[in-house]
Amino acid sequence: MSLFNVFNISGSAMSAQGQRLNVVASNLANADSVTSSNGQPYRTKHIVFSAVPVNAKGDAQGVKVQQIVEDQAPPQLKYDPKHPLADANGYVAMPNVNVTEEMVNMISASRSYQNNVETMNAAKSMLLKTLTIGQ
Repeated sequence: MSLFNVFNISGSAMSAQGQRLNVVASNLANADSVTSSNGQPYRTKHIVFSAVPVNAKGDAQGVKVQQIVEDQAPPQLKYDPKHPLADANGYVAMPNVNVTEEMVNMISASRSYQNNVETMNAAKSMLLKTLTIGQ
């Protein structure tokens, strides 16, 4: 495996973590949205990752976002009889977003992104040191 594969692997991970961070931002932004574009309460979205080969031999595996799925948990019911979207019993269906869980996902995605940047910097330093051999 070539040292140059490190850049492909870390690059794929940075791209995947960037998409994960976008999904977390969407979940947090819609934590209090009563309706979405389809008229139903917003549902939490989750990212599914999959491993993909980054070279022809297949000995180096990167990562990509396979799909984004919606959480099938029922919406949270909040009693607010004065709300314009309340049902006959006075309950409003709110998104099933767990803000604490999304904050943990955000920190995890951010740390993973930073780790991949550090990996690329280490590989770059090693390659630069290799160029100075024999000088």
